[in-house]
Amino acid sequence: MSINTTWDLSRRGLAIGFISWLGLCFTVAMLGGLFMPGEWYTQLKKPPWNPPNWIFGPVWTVLYVIMAVSAWMVWKNGRFKIQRLPLTLFLVQLFFNSLWSPIFFGLHNPLLALADILLLWSTLVGTLVVFWKVDVMAALLLVPYGAWVTFAAVLNFTIWRLNA
Repeated sequence: MSINTTWDLSRRGLAIGFISWLGLCFTVAMLGGLFMPGEWYTQLKKPPWNPPNWIFGPVWTVLYVIMAVSAWMVWKNGRFKIQRLPLTLFLVQLFFNSLWSPIFFGLHNPLLALADILLLWSTLVGTLVVFWKVDVMAALLLVPYGAWVTFAAVLNFTIWRLNA
């Protein structure tokens, strides 16, 4: 087998891996998109610093892309065979991420959504720590996501308190 063929297969595998991580992250995004704010949300009391609804789509789009890039960077350093813990933590935080919109907007339950986002935040911090040991840039890419989840948790808490 020639070097070019091996390189092409490796490059193809990396591309398929990246597309897979991107697909997974945007599957979670699409799930969240099934549960829109709606009339219930507009009736809730919100703090004056609550962002306008239109900002969430663009912010989450960017965050899901950088999440996928981050996971792919760790994945390409040994796939699941070597990176089992970091990638499992990433998947766990992604699972908690996928639950928030159905809980908050679907079930209309800010308190349960707060519990979920705190689990998301905790597993995200754990993910960032273990990603740091594998690839510092992959970890740094998660920092904006962590900042947004922190903000969202405070907003979730505030909305819950204002409407309890």
